[in-house]
Amino acid sequence: MERLFNRNHTCSICDHAYTTKKVKSRFIRPISHDTDFCSVYDSLETNPLLYYVSVCPNCGYSMTEEFSSHFPPGTMNAIRNKIQKHWQKKSYGEIRSVQTAINTYKLGIYSGIIKNEASIVMSGMYLRLAWLYRTVEKNEVQELRFLKLAADQFERSYSNGDFAQTSMSEIKLLYLIGELHTRLGNTRQAIRYFQLVLQHKDKDTQVRLVEKSRDRWYEIRTAQKQLHMHA
Repeated sequence: MERLFNRNHTCSICDHAYTTKKVKSRFIRPISHDTDFCSVYDSLETNPLLYYVSVCPNCGYSMTEEFSSHFPPGTMNAIRNKIQKHWQKKSYGEIRSVQTAINTYKLGIYSGIIKNEASIVMSGMYLRLAWLYRTVEKNEVQELRFLKLAADQFERSYSNGDFAQTSMSEIKLLYLIGELHTRLGNTRQAIRYFQLVLQHKDKDTQVRLVEKSRDRWYEIRTAQKQLHMHA
């Protein structure tokens, strides 16, 4: 039974038509979820994280479905000069290994930086790449590196409000920033963001996230108290 299907794309930079693989939704079966919403899958071949970024084989411009169709002035030419000019034609449209998938994220991140893509979109790529390093590669150094980049972009998104045009709620965003800071060992920042969730005007609409924030806040405070007791 074919678990992947071909998604058709037309590249915004060079108009080249190409296909990229995606996992059929009925085969996406997480076996567990981490506190930062990372899903763990039992099978590599049906892990949707591997197929998140689409890469144009003709010019190298790489994007996700979250990318905006709008290109700020000058960015198309910048992509042509910095990516297309140096691109050795290569297809990422087949079944991907983990290493191939990691390469597509780095290409997507580079394209997004040059395109000046929204902070909320960039944070999604950094976070998913961190998840790949955690769940498949078991590489904590790289995981933490990309969690930090994700946290920075989420905070920027919170400041500039660009998450408002997406399905990301403010409470979920605040919870995620707090959660990433917890994982990065930044307890002061984590507590600050969890408190913003607990005091949020819409806290009654997202009770589960408020409870998760309260639990995490309590865990951090308890750990801090124990440290002081043993100090």
